[in-house]
Amino acid sequence: MTLRNIRVFTGNSNAALAQELCAYLDVPLGRARVGAFSDSEVMIEVDESVRGLHAFVIQSTSTPVNQHLMELLVLIDALKRASAEEITAVVPYFGYARQDRKVASRAPITAKLVADLLQTAGATRLISMDLHAGQIQGFFNIPVDHLYAMPLMLNDVRERFRGKKVVIVSPDAGGVERARAYAKRLNAAVSFVDKRRPSPNVSEVMNIVGDVAGMDCILLDDMVDTAGTLTQAATALLKEGATSVMAYATHPVLSGPAIARIEQSPLQEVVVSNTIALHPEARACKKIRQLSVATLIGEAVRRVHTGESISTLFA
Repeated sequence: MTLRNIRVFTGNSNAALAQELCAYLDVPLGRARVGAFSDSEVMIEVDESVRGLHAFVIQSTSTPVNQHLMELLVLIDALKRASAEEITAVVPYFGYARQDRKVASRAPITAKLVADLLQTAGATRLISMDLHAGQIQGFFNIPVDHLYAMPLMLNDVRERFRGKKVVIVSPDAGGVERARAYAKRLNAAVSFVDKRRPSPNVSEVMNIVGDVAGMDCILLDDMVDTAGTLTQAATALLKEGATSVMAYATHPVLSGPAIARIEQSPLQEVVVSNTIALHPEARACKKIRQLSVATLIGEAVRRVHTGESISTLFA
């Protein structure tokens, strides 16, 4: 079915994913110039009429986070002022999500701040994937469609480990619910890593809860940032007798020493999605494999525009 009255725009963070999404929807990518003035201020010009249309803006707030966030906000503002009827922000990776509550007396809640900024700019709906904390949906006063990479990852696991017994491992206690959801669908066992995090981006593995001896272990997380958690967990699992360890993570943030740690670790492979485009060093790493979420997000966009239910895409 040909979609009418729809335009898809993108900034600089998800250009390749936006092209895949447009190919799936069979719509052209919207014409907009996304650049910067000489002092680095974001400069946006929409080069076609969007009056009365439903505009979808796909942009992950990934590195450089502030640049990509401002591109998203300015592009939404431009579309609002050009009289787009609806503006859906498609943010596959929602940055600033790790500060989702006050953990100290004078700490900010940046996830709420970004939610407010998107709504003030003019977004009338949000589509995102594997939010760091589910309660972030409640920070918005507009509809939020929270997608999961689970169907994509599950298909890959089934194909990779067909006929084998695996154990799904959460790298921390907070991810046990996610691990159980995967294990239930794979008829697999569940384990988790008990760890202590003395400071941000620094983790110390304490012990493994659950039996992993003689098993193929699959570490499961929503993102891989500096890769300290995943690589230390892989080492701990092998010490407990695991046969092999690989990891699945939706968002490949891969900052700082992440690539070096992955290459030097006992991880056989790290499978990620393309919610964030891989930087050159990550693309060169033979242990990293990327799956595309274009079909999943594209189907969500199609159903949102046509008013169909998208609940079947949530699990």
